[in-house]
Amino acid sequence: MILTLTANPSMDRTVSLDVPLVRGSVHRSALTTTEPGGKGVNVARVVTSAGRTATAVLPCSGSDPLLSALGTLGVRYHAVPTSGVARTNLTISESDGTTTKINEPGAGLAPETVDALMASVLELAQRADWVVLSGSIPPGVDATWYGRLVAALHEVSAKVAVDTSDDPLSALAAGFPATAPDLIKPNAEELAHLTGRDGAALEASAAQGDPYPTVDAARVLVDRGVAAVLATLGGSGAVLVTATGSWFATPPPITPRSTVGAGDSSLAGYILADLDGEDGAGRLARAVAYGSAAAALPGTRLPTPSDVDVTAVPVHTLDSSPAVPQS
Repeated sequence: MILTLTANPSMDRTVSLDVPLVRGSVHRSALTTTEPGGKGVNVARVVTSAGRTATAVLPCSGSDPLLSALGTLGVRYHAVPTSGVARTNLTISESDGTTTKINEPGAGLAPETVDALMASVLELAQRADWVVLSGSIPPGVDATWYGRLVAALHEVSAKVAVDTSDDPLSALAAGFPATAPDLIKPNAEELAHLTGRDGAALEASAAQGDPYPTVDAARVLVDRGVAAVLATLGGSGAVLVTATGSWFATPPPITPRSTVGAGDSSLAGYILADLDGEDGAGRLARAVAYGSAAAALPGTRLPTPSDVDVTAVPVHTLDSSPAVPQS
């Protein structure tokens, strides 16, 4: 079973345009969709569509439309009662794949709700293979919360993945190795923030066929106790670094339509491959294949196995460091 925590869930409304977005103009949408969202919810949706069992833990009122939407999609959930309703996030998707997101902050949670969420995760984790802590945390929740959860989850056998940003990510890293998870999935900007690099430079280097700056940055986190770093680099591909090796994969050619859920799909693909016993190269290939498939789909649609072609993803096993040119 895959357990996901979405502490700040949402209903994701996507407006698709046939023309470029122009500030101050009036546009007519080509397509509008509304689906349950939040990063952990997205991971649970992708895992469920692949035929695996996933349970999404989230704070939610029993009358919130988010829960009925999850039920319609066949996604199992464990809702911790709260008085507020899920926030609404707006995505504007242009025909060339450009995506503009406007995310509400979400309602704050009472301390007893935060405690109940943590207790639910720790209880359900006893029966899980992976626990995924994804996305932002609600206003008012201490930034160290993910780190405390990871440290507590070290007492169970489940592997732990974390995909977050900003203060929660910084607080998590500040606690390494005690708060180090089995997998962390930063994008280039997040990896750069944690390691003092330049995110744009990491992506640019990978786009030119040199992933070693990203590998070196990810190695910093592995040396601090993280078991695996899956660094996603947008259209430049992705890098996987563990204590025993590193790999670089480039995405297949696609026509990008929306980046919504691409990172979450990559994380789900990695976990699905791990459950199937794949090695590092196989886990990275599945991650990139799922992320690319998500980017090729419209709106908030997430990939199913029929959308994914792992054979189209080339994976390169890397040396521990790049070759030094001979003078």
